[in-house]
Amino acid sequence: MPDSKKIFLTEAESPKQWYNIQADMPNPMLPPLHPGTKQPVGPEDLAAIFPMELIKQEVSTERWIDIPDEVMDVYKIWRPTPLVRAYNLEKALDTPAKIYYKNEGVSPAGSHKPNTAVAQAYYNKMEGVKRITTETGAGQWGSALSFACQLFGIDLEVFMVKVSFQQKPYRKMLMNTWGAQVFASPTDLTQAGRNILAEDPDSAGSLGIAISEAIERCVTSGDAKYSLGSVLNHVLMHQTIIGLEAIKQFEKAGDMPDIVIAPLGGGSNFAGISFPFLHKNFTEGKNIRCIAIEPASCPKLTKGEFRYDFGDTAGMTPLIPMYTLGHNFVSAPIHAGGLRYHGASALVSQLLKDKLVEAQAYQQIPCFEAGVLFAKTEGIIPAPETTHAIAAVVDEAKRCKEEGVSKTILFNLSGHGHFDMAAYADYFDGKLSNHQFTDEDLKSNLQKLDTPKID
Repeated sequence: MPDSKKIFLTEAESPKQWYNIQADMPNPMLPPLHPGTKQPVGPEDLAAIFPMELIKQEVSTERWIDIPDEVMDVYKIWRPTPLVRAYNLEKALDTPAKIYYKNEGVSPAGSHKPNTAVAQAYYNKMEGVKRITTETGAGQWGSALSFACQLFGIDLEVFMVKVSFQQKPYRKMLMNTWGAQVFASPTDLTQAGRNILAEDPDSAGSLGIAISEAIERCVTSGDAKYSLGSVLNHVLMHQTIIGLEAIKQFEKAGDMPDIVIAPLGGGSNFAGISFPFLHKNFTEGKNIRCIAIEPASCPKLTKGEFRYDFGDTAGMTPLIPMYTLGHNFVSAPIHAGGLRYHGASALVSQLLKDKLVEAQAYQQIPCFEAGVLFAKTEGIIPAPETTHAIAAVVDEAKRCKEEGVSKTILFNLSGHGHFDMAAYADYFDGKLSNHQFTDEDLKSNLQKLDTPKID
């Protein structure tokens, strides 16, 4: 093992293709269903909101998809990202474990989200799209797409979950700087938003509501397309450049992880780093544990039900086969806004159902404790979403010490927390609380659904 703390790739060594896990899954994901007919959706059902090239990627079963040169040129601004050995964290934990992180916080938007934002903006540009609508939770996706759209000359409207709009004003400023319009969702600009406000004028919003507003704005305008920052197959595939780079970096280091950990909101963060390692499990007989970490206040993977459900609150999206808390679910206003989503991607859900990946849930206070420890030892203040992964890494490293074994642990440092300092202020001021999600909460919410169950 080299002594270097950071392991880099050259631009020439950077992966030139994305990995499509649909080519290797033992059991393919079930098809999305049309919300009206309940029949499998076809490309024509999606053409109103997505460019055709992304629709082709959504349904593709090809293992490798070439990354366009124009996208690679933009990636070169920050990619390849470094793989870093967390020596100081290891020392602080007195663990025999080796801890690595992939630093996606070095992107212009400060997170992993531009990996798909740039690709989606490019494919929309190639189809002549002039305007895109989208939603954002904590603002990382909205920031990334704002950056990408201004590069390709596309106007952008962002519906930002209201509680995050209020908690994270500098995310809004970042989006405005890159030319996007940002609205605190729910708004009175859409029927979906007006319906929510009529029921609850003080609604804090949710990703499901923001998605409904963005899609409605898209389909009623006649001149826009819609972009989603997580959940969908093509989005997860674009993020696999993270794990593909990491594999090359581990090969340089003469090492390979035993455990891969990432936060999960909709699935793109977790998929981006874990799917290429699952490819090794599928094709090389490896046994790398891949663990998705979610907030205990929004535990779709650990407590949700595997069933067809809408990706949005108003029921405008196709029905997706996923672990869900119900599309009407509104999460407690934890600071990890990117993880406050009611469901998980169909791909991750199928993998979890088949016991090919694992899931764990964490309360937000121990996550911030882990985030502060990481900041003190490694010098990077992580985003609240990322602290969930760090909390799990700390527990795994402590377990290695207790058991007297050395394992190699990799996690995705999916974003820095420089725009989330209000969250850290609340933590240090003792204003944060842990939010309990009960079985009764789940039961009462799922009882409201009339979407198909999956045996």
